[in-house]
Amino acid sequence: MSTSTLSNVASLRERDISFHLHPFTNAAKHEEVGPLIVSGGQGCYFFDEDGKRYLDMHAGLWCTSLGLSEPRLKEAAARQFDRLSYAQTFSHKTSEPAVELADALIRLAPVPMSKAHFQCSGSEANDTAVKLSWLYWHAKGQPQRRKIIARTNAYHGTTTVAASMTHLVHMHASFGLPLPGFLHVPHPDIYRGPGNGESEADYATRLVAEVAKMIEREGADTIAAFIAEPVMGAGGLYPPPATYYAKLQALLRQHGILFIADEVICGFGRTGRWWGSQTFGLEPDILTCAKALSAAYLPISGVLISESVYEAVRDESNRLGTFGHGYTYGGHPVCAAVALEAIRIYEEDRLIERAALRGQQLQKALQPLLEHPLVGNVRGVGLMWGVEIVKDKAAKQGFDPKLKVGQRLSDTCLAHGLNTRALGGHTMAFTPPLIISEAEIEEAVRIFTVALNELHQQLAKDGALT
Repeated sequence: MSTSTLSNVASLRERDISFHLHPFTNAAKHEEVGPLIVSGGQGCYFFDEDGKRYLDMHAGLWCTSLGLSEPRLKEAAARQFDRLSYAQTFSHKTSEPAVELADALIRLAPVPMSKAHFQCSGSEANDTAVKLSWLYWHAKGQPQRRKIIARTNAYHGTTTVAASMTHLVHMHASFGLPLPGFLHVPHPDIYRGPGNGESEADYATRLVAEVAKMIEREGADTIAAFIAEPVMGAGGLYPPPATYYAKLQALLRQHGILFIADEVICGFGRTGRWWGSQTFGLEPDILTCAKALSAAYLPISGVLISESVYEAVRDESNRLGTFGHGYTYGGHPVCAAVALEAIRIYEEDRLIERAALRGQQLQKALQPLLEHPLVGNVRGVGLMWGVEIVKDKAAKQGFDPKLKVGQRLSDTCLAHGLNTRALGGHTMAFTPPLIISEAEIEEAVRIFTVALNELHQQLAKDGALT
């Protein structure tokens, strides 16, 4: 690296520390260690400022489903920029890409849906879904139905409403969250949840009974909606136990509670189907999506609503004279054009089917890790797998959070050229781009095993295994 290049990198690091507030980062530590500057990428790899290559097994933040440097997406953006760089969607206005994308999403929806509404992020989409559920009940003459039920360990975003549905301590502490009326029931955990001799189905019955108790305690006529990710993502990667969603949805229907499916992570092939709702038999009234919608090339998200929810929106907007909600960049024509091209790639290259196949290969590659003394559980579906790190396999006992074992393993992986992330503090994410090859899967597991062995040696040396 030339002297001028080294100088530029040093300047970038210094200015980043001086001027850039990073999300989900220890700000004090960042002042000491500075950033990893990502300077390029190709396929499933990204490169730092030194030219070092990293295999990205977390697809950015679950989102680079088509990898980096996909020419068709770049060309789609360029074509649309040349034609029309911006058009709003307020007050009856629209653009061709926004119309086509709404049409495509309704066509692809896992259950019959009526309309699509656009935002720029998954947080905004989930925020919108809550507002629509409130509007729905207001239109139905039950404005008192405002409470939202989510689950412990859930992640639904970082806006004030979305973060209230999220149940992660670091997202509530210091912010005065959650807001009143946002409730949480136990999340599914097939690894630790079932009692002695309890089947998955019995465990699911017990989980849903907890929801029933909350509904009875709070009053069904005060509850607007229940929100769930088909597979819980950032909170620890927890697939649902057998029969869970069938029983849950029957309970919600019994009490007329709307069901919001948060497909921000699970949508567009992550679970091996177009939607996690298809994988697990969900029939939502409202569905949110983002991330892989544009394969992360431009910011865009969507909310799909059923006909009954749309009718409420229509009636209220007619009564008040307008639908009082929206975003300046919602349905941005360039973002929509890129999302449309991403959908075409998913379809033409049969990437959803490929994700299911690669998911089976990933599962097979990860299963031998269960023999490692630090691995307690391997769980997932499609291209969405987690490896849970434990101190005591027999007792399913995790490490003291103060040891930051998950972060240490993530850092060791990164040092060896593998990007992964500790979910829930101790479950390592294997959620690569849908385009990943079988050889790249094998490479990832090989590097992870090396890092895992190094961590085991470090913990033994530190006396942390006793």
